[in-house]
Amino acid sequence: MVELRADLVAALTGLISGIVLSVPVGPINLTIMNEGVRRGFRWALLIGMGATTMEVIYCAIAFTGFAAFFEGGWIEAAMEVFSFAFILFLGIKFLVARTVVAPLHISNAADRIEERIEERLHPRSAFMTGMVRVAGNVGVLLFWIILAANFMSRGWVKPAWDSKLACVAGVAIGTGSWFIGLSWGVSRGHGRFSERTLLRIEQFSGIILLTIALIHGGNIAWQLGKNRMHMGDRHGTTNGIGRIIGVPGQGGGH
Repeated sequence: MVELRADLVAALTGLISGIVLSVPVGPINLTIMNEGVRRGFRWALLIGMGATTMEVIYCAIAFTGFAAFFEGGWIEAAMEVFSFAFILFLGIKFLVARTVVAPLHISNAADRIEERIEERLHPRSAFMTGMVRVAGNVGVLLFWIILAANFMSRGWVKPAWDSKLACVAGVAIGTGSWFIGLSWGVSRGHGRFSERTLLRIEQFSGIILLTIALIHGGNIAWQLGKNRMHMGDRHGTTNGIGRIIGVPGQGGGH
């Protein structure tokens, strides 16, 4: 029963994070919007399914290849702070956006890598177009590495394989559901998604990320306060014992 509940938490964590990561307007969403209007629901859906497949692959790589490295000690603490800063940065970036931007842009060098991957593979089908565009965006993998380390450090996803798979399955459902809904809406909307609408979607996702960052930051502050109180209690207990037994330097003795 406990294991089932843990797997359910992991799946829900993956579901929510998959949706939140998919909502910001970037290359995939723009491609689905453009192709959905031009070629219809089926073509846009296949692009979304290709993107979902690559997203799940990156998520699985993050959980199996990198998350364990960030467990325990100062590395885990550093990742807590870094993930807070990273999510806060993205939230502010989306919220103050005045034009539609690529949500996980890292650098010009990363953009060139993305272009080379797309040129080398040269996707011809809708499914491969979605898959290659996500594969070329190394920011997606970076984001999942940060989230995977954060989820596992908080216990939302357990180190066990069944918990990790439940989270990855949740990501697949969340990401796929968003792209299915977007493909259907665009194919039926006949180009009603103006730049203003896209900006509102971007800004709304910024509010979501800022809320997550604030909750995350509050939890870090609470943990620091809790640890400081714990250290104070231990120090006070040691001083009390020192006074009783007369240990020099502990407030008593000769």
